[in-house]
Amino acid sequence: MGGGEEQEAAGGAAPEGASRIALSAAATELLRLLRDQHGPLMFHQSGGCCDGSAPMCYQAGEFRTGSSDVLLARLTVEGVPEPVGFWMSADQFERWRHTHLTVDVVPGRGSGFSLEAPEGVRFLIRSRLLTEEERAGLDG
Repeated sequence: MGGGEEQEAAGGAAPEGASRIALSAAATELLRLLRDQHGPLMFHQSGGCCDGSAPMCYQAGEFRTGSSDVLLARLTVEGVPEPVGFWMSADQFERWRHTHLTVDVVPGRGSGFSLEAPEGVRFLIRSRLLTEEERAGLDG
């Protein structure tokens, strides 16, 4: 899966080895490029329709989060000096809390608001169900 690992899960620190989110090698590489171009980064996934169902990458602090958002992770990205926060709307997190998410990159144009749009690629989420052990480690 590449260069990301979770440092903080929704609800507190993640136990060692447990994670809700990771980055593919392609996402790691793209984040390094975007960091060089734009400075510190963050993700937000709203769970809305269309582009809102994909993870959106912004300059850190450009998207205002609030009480209706959950911080899923502070992702460590090799070659990026600071963690990349990954936020999700609380409603979507309630539906997806049983899944492990991998941020990946595919060709094509996503939203004009996400930083990767001019690169001709877009971020997307790949998911799988958490194992019972992972769920116990994250929710326990």
